[in-house]
Amino acid sequence: MDLQLTGRVALVVGGAGYIGSAITTRLRAEGATTIVASRRPGEGQSGEGAPGERVVLDTSDPASVSAAIDEVLAAHGRIDALIVTAAPSAQTLDPAKHADPEQALEAINGKAMGFLRVANAVLPSMSERGFGRVVVLSGQNAYIASSITASVRNGATNIIAKNLADSLAGSGVQVNVVNPGVVADDPKGDVDLARGGESSPTQIADLVAFLCSPLSALSGESISIAHRMRGIVTL
Repeated sequence: MDLQLTGRVALVVGGAGYIGSAITTRLRAEGATTIVASRRPGEGQSGEGAPGERVVLDTSDPASVSAAIDEVLAAHGRIDALIVTAAPSAQTLDPAKHADPEQALEAINGKAMGFLRVANAVLPSMSERGFGRVVVLSGQNAYIASSITASVRNGATNIIAKNLADSLAGSGVQVNVVNPGVVADDPKGDVDLARGGESSPTQIADLVAFLCSPLSALSGESISIAHRMRGIVTL
């Protein structure tokens, strides 16, 4: 299937990371001009692509976000797709402090507010052009109450995305969330109770590429990749 991404401009925030690099590779394979955004110069330099297709962007710093988006728009004239994978790893969260307000606030700022800062910087130009695709990576921890910190940072991300999607309904700009469970190079097929199915970075990248395509009519969706949390009903 031709996803009609040839010539499109995509910005992958966190594009040098484990999942982000797979998304970058997939979008470039589809013919999209894909810019990798990362916090430090040099991240992602091993990836394919022409010089100038990397920018420094720290989602925690509004000035950094604004400067990076301005740089991309000045170089390419538009951003057709924004993919945000950047967030502190779940491994950095202290399980013993899962209910600590300071850790929860830091986690929300690092993931949900980081996404919102970048989306707010990109959406005006998408709205003006009448076309855009925004995809944010969240996680199936949003569905369960095992950790306040993990739940609220993903839940807040999902809620922000839904609100943005609704505010843009009918504009040609679509916003969606992808919620992985465990991500592994070789995902296992069985799914344990109260666990989400495993998926690989490549599988996630395939889904993201479709959501970035003009062929996709989805917006306001929170999509679990692989099996959605087994034994949990959410309405």
